[in-house]
This record gives sequence, C-alpha cells and structure tokens, in this order.
Amino acid sequence: MIDRGNSSMVGALAGLVWLCFTIPAMAAWPEDAPAPFPQSTLESTVEIQSAGHLVLFSPVREIRDEIRSETMARLPVQGQGQLFEISRDANRQAARAHYYQKLSAGGAKILFECAGIACGRSNVWANQIFQQSRLLGRDATQDYLVAATTAEDGQQWLTLVYTVTRGNLREYVWVEHLNVGFGTAIPGYTIGTGPIKGPLVVPWSGGVTFRFEWSADDRRTLNDWAADGAEVVLASFTDLEQDESLEGALTRSRAAAESLAALLGKSGISQSQIRIVPVGPAVPMNDPTRQGNRVEVLVIKR
Repeated sequence: MIDRGNSSMVGALAGLVWLCFTIPAMAAWPEDAPAPFPQSTLESTVEIQSAGHLVLFSPVREIRDEIRSETMARLPVQGQGQLFEISRDANRQAARAHYYQKLSAGGAKILFECAGIACGRSNVWANQIFQQSRLLGRDATQDYLVAATTAEDGQQWLTLVYTVTRGNLREYVWVEHLNVGFGTAIPGYTIGTGPIKGPLVVPWSGGVTFRFEWSADDRRTLNDWAADGAEVVLASFTDLEQDESLEGALTRSRAAAESLAALLGKSGISQSQIRIVPVGPAVPMNDPTRQGNRVEVLVIKR
C-alpha cells in the first residue's frame, strides 16, 4: 500500500516524533528506571529533556578542552539523572553488580562498559559529561556502562550507570534513564524486539535515477523483518537545496522512496506492504548519522 498524501503524512510523522516525548511513563520496565541499589541514599534528581544529550559509547578523552570519544552521539531524549551515595557498609562494586543484574534481567543490551583509567579522566566524566561535581574521584576507581532496551511499543530506552570512589573514600553512583526519540539510531544498537524494527538508514543520491547505499546485510535484515506481511515504512528525507521550495523537496523525497520501493518489490517485498512517507526537510534530526538525502526504513509487525 503506497500512500499518496504529502502534507498530511508530514504532519503525522512530526506528530509521531513529538508523541515520543509526551507519552506518560508506565510503572514497568523499561519505562521505569532500574530499582536503586538498596544500600544507597538518593542525593539529588535532575530532569533531562534535550534535543542533543551527549552519550558516550567509548572512553572519554579531553583534547584542548574539547571532549573526544571514538563513539559518541547527541541524542533526543527525555528522562532523569539520579545521584546516589553508597552506604559505607557497601561498595561501588556491589552497586555496579546490582545494576548490571537488573539490566541483564530486563533484556537490556550492554553497548559499552569500562573500568578504571581505561574510562578516561574522572574529572571529565564528573564536570563535563554528567555535570555532577560530587562524581569527581580517582581515575583508577571508577566505572561506566551504557545499556539499551526496547519496550513492547517500540520505544527505545538508554540506561547509563557511573560509579566512583572520591578522595575522601565516599562512593557515589550516577544513573541516567532516558527515553530516546522515536526512530533515533543508537550507536551499536538495532531494534530487535517489539512490533517496530529499525530504522535502517539508506542514503541516496541522484534525481532522475537513484543510487542507494546500503549493505547486503541490511537488505537481508529487512527481508527477514518484512516476512509474514509486515508493514514497511519508507520515510524519505532530503536536504533543502538552494532556491528549492518545500513542495519541490517533498517531490524529490517521494521519488526516491518510490524508486526504493520498486527495488524492494524485486527482492520479494510486496508493494501492498509498503507505505511511503515523504518527509523532505520537514523533520530535522540532531543525530549526525541521520543527515542528508536518505530513506529511513521501519518495519511494523501486526
């Protein structure tokens, strides 16, 4: 089923992007954060709502006062950060084990973890990444992990856990639990559970004819996801060219999506499964991996 609407579909997609930040939290994992470490006391809570929240997926470095990391992303998120002081009759290793067990039991995927000086400087984590001065401690006595999971409704969640021992031997744990914007690509993570799978980001070029840059693995993954008549949504994005109207950009984005739909038909995906959403430049993304002319492919299983 190839949808022919333009402005109505753009409005629907924009509404869907906004909806992901306004759905009330449900009292269940992963909508709720992991239960706190029992031998800890909540010190403070920070509400986090950002179109470009910094999340690291590799050790941190600081070069000329700039944060550097091999893999990091600024993601649209909404959630909380909580600072806990660990009781003196417990330790941060036990706290980390507690959160690791809770995340694993909930089916979360650990995307990155580090310990000690391999994480980078505690000063950078405390003051520049988390902006929590109490987390400033010894480089050798810190650890960090970031985990991702997907709820049954297709929403993605990230959980960040950082523990540290300060110079006065007090120990703290910082936990961020974040709802990530609908369809946002998280480094190292592909939605694999729940009714919504993806997105697969397929850059394109051309105008009369189109060239699509995606791997054989992505094509096989899409065919697997689309089995049993699942709906395949092709959300087509474009840059706005100089002196180009919005209508012109939407026309180009539709043409690219229709070209990809034709290719998918040759690979065995029925045209009746495909829904085209020409977005053009109407919904900008902050994720650096989701820029330019591209089709983002989502699969919805009924």
